[in-house]
Amino acid sequence: MSTNDDRLYFRQLLSGKDFAAGDALATQMVNFVYAIGDRSTGECVVVDPAYAVNEIVDVLEADDMTVTGVLATHYHPDHVGGSMMGHDIEGITTLLERVDCPIHIQSAESEWVCKTTHVSEKHLVGHDSGDVLSVGGIDITLLHTPGHTPGSQCFLVDGRLVAGDTLFLEGCGRTDLPGSNPAQMGESLRRLARVPDETILFPGHRYSVASSATMETVKQINFVFDQL
Repeated sequence: MSTNDDRLYFRQLLSGKDFAAGDALATQMVNFVYAIGDRSTGECVVVDPAYAVNEIVDVLEADDMTVTGVLATHYHPDHVGGSMMGHDIEGITTLLERVDCPIHIQSAESEWVCKTTHVSEKHLVGHDSGDVLSVGGIDITLLHTPGHTPGSQCFLVDGRLVAGDTLFLEGCGRTDLPGSNPAQMGESLRRLARVPDETILFPGHRYSVASSATMETVKQINFVFDQL
């Protein structure tokens, strides 16, 4: 990692364990929520806040960090809130009741996020691939990686790739859901295959024993790269 490490604030939180403990759906879904920020300014953004949203904010505030925005990898309810499998999941709507901040999405995802969460478009900030979001002195590069959903996006920050449901340590996101596209997923995976080997992948769910791995390792163990 770079010398930004002493300034970079980066936390990986697991649903059903680090927050929403005792929530059967959160425990089953094993979602990861991430916080990325600048320790020197105390600002951070939350990636995919869902389930016990106030608990997530409490954890970050206990670290003396202030939530100044949300980064959404895609619109599915287990990442931004909404109704799924007969369950109502807290998400960005609940977060906005506590923190007045922008929700950063990929531009193609706007309509889907609004329908899923009922958040007004006025709270959303649409981005294109390659946009850079600065949180204090920390730069986060946004990569459009459609396939799982039309506006799925990943985030590159200081040698880390936060990939949502585009890429897991083993496998990739489903492409048989509304808005998904297998051909686009193939293109997105080819794009991620070009990420430097030393980059550490942080997925949207804990579907493997490990919670993260280098891209070099992922490209060796993940069967999806054999099919590109």
